[in-house]
Amino acid sequence: MITQIVFGVFVAACCLWIGTLALREHRAVLSQRRGLLDEAAKLFSDARVVVAADQFPVLVARLDRHREVKIELIADTMVFRRLPQLWLMVTLRRTDGLQRPVIGALARPTGAEYYSLVHDLPEWMMPPEMDTSLLMRGDGQATPTQVERVSAMFTRLFADPTVKEAVVTPSGTRLIRQAAQGERSMHLLLRQTRFLLASISPDLVSTAISEAEALGAALTESAFTTSDHVAA
Repeated sequence: MITQIVFGVFVAACCLWIGTLALREHRAVLSQRRGLLDEAAKLFSDARVVVAADQFPVLVARLDRHREVKIELIADTMVFRRLPQLWLMVTLRRTDGLQRPVIGALARPTGAEYYSLVHDLPEWMMPPEMDTSLLMRGDGQATPTQVERVSAMFTRLFADPTVKEAVVTPSGTRLIRQAAQGERSMHLLLRQTRFLLASISPDLVSTAISEAEALGAALTESAFTTSDHVAA
């Protein structure tokens, strides 16, 4: 009887110890997650960082009078037999708006990209020929010149396998890049999603912003050229 009581106490103590460690580790992971954009925030003079419901940070900053950037992180665990992906999503927003169509491309589509804008666009478009499979769609308003310009940009962007999606709209541009892959052992053994990085590299953020700006400029220049030609 005494042996059973001692054994029961031992088991309860072990469970309490394991639970305490798990809770401590979970809190540490969430704390680390909330600080992933702290280094990137130093790129901007007026960066505002809030924490989303999934405990990933969201950074918003103004680039100039008419543009602001929004930086988000997406934990993607939807694709079976693939490690979880942490996507960096950079959205450039314009307050002045432009007369240009919506065109986007998604690399290696599976249909499980719940964060994708491309899946919701109504018109399928012929993607540029390249090694990476692309789904290219638009709103049906693009001219042949605009399609040609954007296709050339997509060819350059998606030559980098870490680029997942690129979309240009009248109100802005969005680019999604891989930031990290989930830890293999934790995912295979415990089906947990853990990313082994202390922070998102400011260089990665700067690169994504530059690429989003270049993509937007391709259509902006095309729109101005078309307008000038019509006016002439």
